[in-house]
Amino acid sequence: MTLLERLVPAYGWLRHYRREDLFRDLAAAVVITAMLVPQGMAYALLAGLPASYGLYASTVPAIVYALFGTSRHMPVGPPALMALLTFSSVSALAEPRTPEYISLALLLALMVGLLQFAIGLLRMGFVANFISHPVLRGFIYASAVVISLSQVEHFLGVPVSGQHSTVGVVLEHARSIGETNPWTLAVGLCSLAALVMLGRLFPRVPAALVVVSAATLAVYLLRLDERGVDIVGEVPGGLPGFSVPALDLEAARTLAASAVVVAFVGFIESISVAKAIAAREKYKIDSNQELRALGLANASAAFFSGFPVAGSFSRTAVQYQSGGRTQLASIATALMVLLVLLFLTPLFHYLPSAALAAVVLVAVYRLLDFEEAWRVFRISPVDGLALLITFLATLLVGVEQGILIGVLFTLLAFIRRTAYPRIAELGYVPEKDAFLGLESFPRARTVPKALVVRFDARLYFANVPFLEEWLLRRVAERPDLRWIFIDCRGVNDIDVTAIEGLEDLVSGYRSRGIEIVFTHMKLPVREQLEKAGWDATFGRYHYQTTREAVRAVGLDIGGEALDPEHRAQGDAPSRNRDGPDER
Repeated sequence: MTLLERLVPAYGWLRHYRREDLFRDLAAAVVITAMLVPQGMAYALLAGLPASYGLYASTVPAIVYALFGTSRHMPVGPPALMALLTFSSVSALAEPRTPEYISLALLLALMVGLLQFAIGLLRMGFVANFISHPVLRGFIYASAVVISLSQVEHFLGVPVSGQHSTVGVVLEHARSIGETNPWTLAVGLCSLAALVMLGRLFPRVPAALVVVSAATLAVYLLRLDERGVDIVGEVPGGLPGFSVPALDLEAARTLAASAVVVAFVGFIESISVAKAIAAREKYKIDSNQELRALGLANASAAFFSGFPVAGSFSRTAVQYQSGGRTQLASIATALMVLLVLLFLTPLFHYLPSAALAAVVLVAVYRLLDFEEAWRVFRISPVDGLALLITFLATLLVGVEQGILIGVLFTLLAFIRRTAYPRIAELGYVPEKDAFLGLESFPRARTVPKALVVRFDARLYFANVPFLEEWLLRRVAERPDLRWIFIDCRGVNDIDVTAIEGLEDLVSGYRSRGIEIVFTHMKLPVREQLEKAGWDATFGRYHYQTTREAVRAVGLDIGGEALDPEHRAQGDAPSRNRDGPDER
């Protein structure tokens, strides 16, 4: 791969572009444009911005990502999640659709872009791995609920006062339900029903475009705007103008936490769908280059009247299924949206907000995968709890706070899991000639006057006390104990505090007439202990395998008596990294 291709991945696929892919890419672009125009406008309204900003965010940022991204199939634009995060971040500082609000939304996009680009430049994309999939799923489920609630006012035709809490929004809608505009409700419900039916009966038809076109025509012919049905109104035509975000340090400080959440959520949403398609098509996705590409796309959105963008699950799937082969499909889509902005914006004047709300509801419904949630709970209750906590926190506390609480919970759960790792007592199984866990092999033979255990975690400062307490309980139950064998096959690393704790442990038990012997100790761990002077302090303290250690000290396992020559051979130190697998 050349330097130019690494810097601008589009150079690679353009250099090898096949003529037969051109028709497929253009056909996919037509389908995505038909899907994107109503969606983009709906998501802009969800973000608290004029509808045209959804179209602007679908042009220059999409072209920038197409040039610098490593996914050949993922279109970048305004997904529902980014719209919700934009609204929840900026609406606390300014009134939606005002010039101040628009300027802050552009500032958020710039901050997200700079953050993503910097993380990609530093090759720190791995940081996003700290948002686990259960946390992300809980966040997405809650976001789907929040987005749905935000569209209720468009269905009822009764605006809310800008409540930010889920409970507050529900209560306000409950109080104002008697003021519902029946014409608005009819338009919304009919649009919703039509979207669902078209999606099921004619999946290849651009349902969103057909429905919003029909709803616009109905409003125009029946003059429903005069009956209280809210319409988009005038949509500015022409190319997206150059915009300058408000470079306000105080506003930037206020938006900093939100920018971090938007940057990582956008990256995870994008990389997930990009890798899924890349795995099918057998090509690789460079996570750090993806961060840089998304960063440039978001920065361009800030300067061309957009808002934070990311890869879209639904549009990527449609573009792939429509035959799109390269990012030329995304570039062609952006150009088609520009044509819409140049020539077709007058057609959107009578577009009802209720129809756009229906488009949003159908889109976010696809985010709800209850089977996946149940699978998480079934496999791991702790991960299920993380999903539930993130879901509830996002609903009750806030969108940004919800995902941060979920991440914090998973980190605390991980720390607790490593601080209290699994310690298994082992017994000898003659037919397998191995020491195996008593839970799996309850009839395994325990060695008289010996305790054989396996420690299944990295040894560090937080879990050495747990090992000490566990051994204290077991030793108290066996007053005749003379040997403790610790199988360290699960120990990949050890820190200074753990070494000092083990030194006290070995010395303390040795003073009571009990020897501690380590087995299956990996080379990096042994090297750490050698640096700490264990060879001089304790002599022979480790063996390659548990069988070797038990036989070397003269204990009888399975009736196998050891002669002096065998015992001497067992005492010979081994430099092998690991012994055979003894579960």
